[in-house]
Formats: sequence, structure tokens, C-alpha cells
Amino acid sequence: MSEPKILTERRGHVLLIGLNRPEKRNAADYELLNALAEAYGELDRDPELRVGVVHAIGDHFTGGLDLADVGPRIGPEGLSFIGDSGVDPWGVSGPRVRKPVVVAVQGTCLTLGIELILAADVAVAARSTTFAQIEVARGILPFGGATIRFPRAAGWGNAMRYILTGDPFDAAEAYRMGLVQQVVDDGAQLDAALAIADRIAAQAPLAVQATLANAVIAVRDGDAAAEAALQPELVRMAGSEDARIGMQAFLTRTPAEFVGR
Repeated sequence: MSEPKILTERRGHVLLIGLNRPEKRNAADYELLNALAEAYGELDRDPELRVGVVHAIGDHFTGGLDLADVGPRIGPEGLSFIGDSGVDPWGVSGPRVRKPVVVAVQGTCLTLGIELILAADVAVAARSTTFAQIEVARGILPFGGATIRFPRAAGWGNAMRYILTGDPFDAAEAYRMGLVQQVVDDGAQLDAALAIADRIAAQAPLAVQATLANAVIAVRDGDAAAEAALQPELVRMAGSEDARIGMQAFLTRTPAEFVGR
């Protein structure tokens, strides 16, 4: 039997999600896309899981879509790869994953890899990573959110400079534009991403999810919608067991051990 194209591993409250097709530079075929959506569904549903870390096995994060496999599956309604228990990792169809996701990239990071970064919450890149949004060179358009999120993250001119030309850029440029939040030595990217994930996982999980959800509302529905949701969410959070734990930790100057209730 061949190895799964997505490997998952639980480390405490963190779910590692590994792209595992290194012999193809982790190019995404239909099976990988479907399994990745299933892993995001697991992260979303399981109350014990608080943060996801997406990384890749081998030298490269992803060479993008395996068009030979995926291309023939693009039908009149587009490309469908999400099963009943999956969640779209790119957040462009159906509900978005409700928990934070940290991405660690290395080697080559093309097309859907950049879009995974844009759909996630924090990204770490190895110093030698090379990025490119090359869909226009293949006769298609970015359909995993780059047209929406790249301009928002990097600014209109920066985004158009790369998504309209397909030109490559390096990790320093990705950091300058705000696509990644940390650049580290090659080989250190996963440990750096896990350190960030562990810090997030140590916080009150309901509060983290509420904070993330309100930020998403602001981006998707505007400031007024996010503002309207703030006070009701504050009341809900204030009545939680985690809020009591957090207050007790503050008063006693001891570390809080949150329970997610």
C-alpha cells in the first residue's frame, strides 16, 4: 500500500498536517486535496485540538496543482474535492476552519501553497523558499483565494506584480509584503511554526476561536458587523469556565490551565 498523501500527528492540542507526496514536490492531486480537506475537518471538529500546523515532507512545500490529475476533474461547476466531513483548507467554499492554522514552508511554494498561506493565520518560511503564483502561465486563474487575499495582505501593486506575471519571489520579498510573518534558517521552519502554535494552544481556546471569528467577520462582512458581535461575544466569554480560570491565574500569578469550556 502507498503512504497516505496527508500525514496527521497529534502533539498535545496541536494537529500537524503534513503534505506527503515528496516524489512529486508535493504537487496536489485529487487524493491529496481531499485528504487535506478531511484533516482540516478533523481539526475543526475535535474539541481537544486547538491549532493546526501545515507543513510538508521532503525538500519542497508544494509544486502546486497536479494538473494532469486535477485538470480533467474540473467540471461545469468547477472543481469539487471536499467530502461530507471535510473543510475547505482555502476557505473559499463552505465554512472556514474555526481554529487557527500556522503554515511552515520550504523549497518551492507555488500557487495553492501561497493560497494556503493566505488562508491561514500565521506563516513561517525557510530562508531559501521560492514562491510563485503561476496560474496565468498555465491558462487558468488562481482559484484558491489569491485574487481576494493577496492584494489585501500585500497591497494591490505588490499582488498584481506577481499574480499577473507569474514571476518568482523569495522569502525576503514574501516577508516584506506580509505574506509570511517569520523567516528562519532552512530546516528550522517547522520548529518555529510549532513554537507559535504551542503559544496559541496555551491560551483559552474559546477565546482564541472567538477572536479569530470576529476578525474574519470584519474582513468578510465589514467593521460594523464585527463591532455588533463584540459585546455578545464578550458576555459569552465572560461566563465561561476558562474566564474564571484566567481570572484566578491573574489573581494568584500562576499559569492558567485552560479547559475549553
